[in-house]
Amino acid sequence: MKRLILSAALLAGLPAAHAADAAITVYKSPDCGCCEGWVQHMRAAGIETKVVDTNDMQGVKDRLHVPAALRSCHTAVVRGSNQVIEGHAPATAVKKMLANRSVRGIAVPGMPVNSPGMGEMDGKLVTVDFAGAKFSQD
Repeated sequence: MKRLILSAALLAGLPAAHAADAAITVYKSPDCGCCEGWVQHMRAAGIETKVVDTNDMQGVKDRLHVPAALRSCHTAVVRGSNQVIEGHAPATAVKKMLANRSVRGIAVPGMPVNSPGMGEMDGKLVTVDFAGAKFSQD
């Protein structure tokens, strides 16, 4: 019985531990300042972030199968799970995705002014999954 309780307690902490250990690679244009703001938001949330500047963002998005209607300025890939983050998704949405590996990717299409790296969040920012369904609101 003690073993069962201990196992359950350890398993309950796995999603949070996975999110805390997250590491992402961000692909962005070398000329994009708002992308740097988003990277700082991710780092402040404890997400290890590597930045790769590229002039072939279209190729990156195509290779990672980012739906055309959901594209934004930068694209990130979670190391290990290969989940994709498109655009200015808030860290809370990223951590929610990390806790559910069945979610292939999330996106904040375009460049909303109420998103990390663009401006102040106001509780109305909608993040969608790659099927276009609402994933979170921050």
